[in-house]
Amino acid sequence: MQIDTEAIVCGVRGHGEHGTIVRMLSPDHGMVAAYVRGGRGRRVRPILIPGNTVSAQLRWRTENQLPQATVELVQSRAPILSEPLPSAGIDWVTSLVTAALPERQPYPRLYQAMGGLLDAIEAAPSAIGWSSALVRFEQLLVAEVGYARPETDFIEGQSPAGWSEILAALNRSSRQLFGELLTGRVEALQDSRSRLLDRLARAAR
Repeated sequence: MQIDTEAIVCGVRGHGEHGTIVRMLSPDHGMVAAYVRGGRGRRVRPILIPGNTVSAQLRWRTENQLPQATVELVQSRAPILSEPLPSAGIDWVTSLVTAALPERQPYPRLYQAMGGLLDAIEAAPSAIGWSSALVRFEQLLVAEVGYARPETDFIEGQSPAGWSEILAALNRSSRQLFGELLTGRVEALQDSRSRLLDRLARAAR
């Protein structure tokens, strides 16, 4: 079997001496894990940065086999990872999606929303320009995976009044995400969320 798809890199871990296992969110096949030969090498490692968009070719012989993938860079978001707030935003979003979504179940609306959010994080001159989009993305994720109605009440296309409303909505979203959606060992996710909220709170002062 073979799939050619665009995808957003969400999670990367080493496997073997030179390879990596990459989890990518694609529009038509959902979250897909694949082995990338040479993923820790000088040429491929910069491509496999969480938040980057890639063109991926996945091949496998049986449905239960881990696919092997080759990747080419479509859009790099590495330049903004040196900035503390955008870096925290991208780290949280990619970590959340990696933890929350099942394998190979398509979520095309979530894929489009994630791409739009990452573009906003990259392009907005300040965090207030993308933080409301983050709230709506979390709201969509909760709805897409079939849990209770999101606790936030942002309406698509409308911006909140300001920082106080944004931070209150993110705190409500945190309680729902960690109380209902995310289970098991979530210490790293909690650290990522706390880091993001702390930096947003400092930006709001």
